[in-house]
Amino acid sequence: MSASVVPDHFGSTTAPAKTVSGTSNGTVQSKQATLSPKHANPSLQVTADHKLKQVEAPVYAPKPGEVLLHIKATGVCGSDIHFWKVGSIGPLVVEGDCILGHEAAGIVLKVGEGVTTLKEGDRVAVEPGVPCGECFLCRDGRYNLCEDVQFTGVYPYHGTIQRYKCHPAQWCHLLPDNVSYSEGALLEPLSVVMHGIQSAGLTLGRGVVICGAGPIGLIALAAARASGAHPIVITDLEPKRLEFARKFVPSCQTYQVDRSLDSEGNAKQIRKLFCERTGEYGAPETVLECTGVESSVVTACYTARRGGTVMVIGVGRSIMNNLPFMHLSLAEIDLKFINRYRDTWPAGLQCLGGGILDLKPLVSHTFPLEDSMKALHTCGDLSNGSIKVQIIDEIDASF
Repeated sequence: MSASVVPDHFGSTTAPAKTVSGTSNGTVQSKQATLSPKHANPSLQVTADHKLKQVEAPVYAPKPGEVLLHIKATGVCGSDIHFWKVGSIGPLVVEGDCILGHEAAGIVLKVGEGVTTLKEGDRVAVEPGVPCGECFLCRDGRYNLCEDVQFTGVYPYHGTIQRYKCHPAQWCHLLPDNVSYSEGALLEPLSVVMHGIQSAGLTLGRGVVICGAGPIGLIALAAARASGAHPIVITDLEPKRLEFARKFVPSCQTYQVDRSLDSEGNAKQIRKLFCERTGEYGAPETVLECTGVESSVVTACYTARRGGTVMVIGVGRSIMNNLPFMHLSLAEIDLKFINRYRDTWPAGLQCLGGGILDLKPLVSHTFPLEDSMKALHTCGDLSNGSIKVQIIDEIDASF
C-alpha cells in the first residue's frame, strides 16, 4: 500500500491545522496522507453552478481521533437536492465543488491514533455534525447550535456519497447487530424528528397533526404513534403519499390539502377530524410542521388549539412575511423551531434495535454508488412515488 501527502480540504471534517500550505475555495489546507486502496473512491459532487458530477476522490488516512469508514449506505435528503438545484439553504451556500451526503452508515476500516472506542470491523451510524466543542453552547450540551459546526456534505465539508470517508470517532455510533446499514442511515432524519418531538413536548394521548407526508413527516408519524399521541392526522397535497401513510401507520387519519382553500380554511377542515363535541379542548394540542412551506406553516398556526404548540421541523425560505401574528398572540400558541438535533442518536438506535420503530418500509429506491447521480434525479422527481432514496455500496472495500 502506498501513501502520499495532499491537502486535506477535499474530504476530512476535522478542524483545519494551524500550519497551512495554502488555501483553496476559501478553506484552509494542511498536509494529510492519502492511501491507495484496492478499489476506487467514486464520489458525487455538486458544483457552484448547480451541476452534479461524478469524480474519483482521494482516500485519506485517518488523523488522530478519526476513523476511516467504508460508507455502506447514504440516504438522499431534500437538502442535497436543494444544494444542487438552488445552490444554497439560507446562509449555507455552495461556493465550490462539494461531495454531497450526510445520512450515512458504514464499517470501520482503520482507526487513527488515540481512538479507543472503535475498532476495525465495527458497524456504525455517522452523526454528520462536528461541533467545535469549546464554545458556550457546546459546553452547555447544545452543540447543535454551535456556530462553528463542520457539517458533512455542506460546503466546504465533503459528504458521504463516496466509498471511503474519514470521520471523528466521537461522532460515530455503534449499530446494534439487528440494525442494518440502511436503517443506520435513517438515524439522521429520525434524529431530526426526535429532537422536534422532544422540544414540542408531545404528550401521551393528546392529538397531533403532522403537516407533510415526505420522509420527515412519515418518520414523525411513526414516532408520534410510538410516543402514544392520539388521534394523529397527517396532511399532504399528494394522495399517493397519504395512501402510503395509511399503510405505514394504519391508525392515522389523512387530510389532502385543498388548493382551493386558504390556510385558515384548510385548518378548519383538519380540525373537524378531531373531537368537535369537546370544542377547543379537543383540537390538536401539537402540530409538527414538516414541510417548511409558508402556507403550511400558516395552516399549522390556525390548526393548533389555544395554548398549543406548533413545532416547525421543515426547512423553508429565509424570510416569511405572512405569519398570523395576532392569532398566535391572542391564543398564546407557541411557535417553535429546531436546528438539527443533539444527543438523539443513542436513543434512536435503541428505538430501531428494540423494535419500537420500523422505518424499513420508507426506503422506496436504492442505487449502487456508481449510479448515485440517478439516485439524486429520482429523489428530485416526486412523480415517481419515491419516499426515501438510498445509495448502497455492496462491495468488500477492506484493505
